[in-house]
Amino acid sequence: MGDEPREVELDDDERRMLTRWAVACAERALPVFEAVAPADGRPREAVGQARAYALGERRTRRLRTAAWAATAAGREVGDPAAEAAARAAVAAAGMPYIHAIATPHQVRHVHGPALSLALAREAAAGGDPAVGEEEVRWAVGRAPAGLREVVRRFPAGDLGGRTRQSLLRRLVDAGLRG
Repeated sequence: MGDEPREVELDDDERRMLTRWAVACAERALPVFEAVAPADGRPREAVGQARAYALGERRTRRLRTAAWAATAAGREVGDPAAEAAARAAVAAAGMPYIHAIATPHQVRHVHGPALSLALAREAAAGGDPAVGEEEVRWAVGRAPAGLREVVRRFPAGDLGGRTRQSLLRRLVDAGLRG
């Protein structure tokens, strides 16, 4: 009984706030995708659907469909930087569906837009780690206080690992909790 995750308070206004931030991150990553696949509008459509939700529209099938389409675009593009940029769009479109369950998995969804932004821009810069770290600072610097409060409701979980992605995730988490 004590092993079941508890629920956290998370209302629709907070989901909209999280989504606005996720959209900002994804919009910053979109040029990386579009430089490789300028005719593929699926990630931009996903960001547009997320923005519509953030501005007050309801979650709809169009939002989910756009997220799945952006996922496919990322898989198909054949470029690591562009794939990460598509994942930022997917993360933005998925933010309206974050669950109010206190698990590390859910907070990883919150990290997703900033993490994917950092990975996309870093890869586009030839793997320059300073670029990825600057993008994390950019994303964290634009996180509203309410977003930081939401992140603190969720457990951080295991943020170990020696991969570049793990390091950037730790930076995102520390920045949002700090």
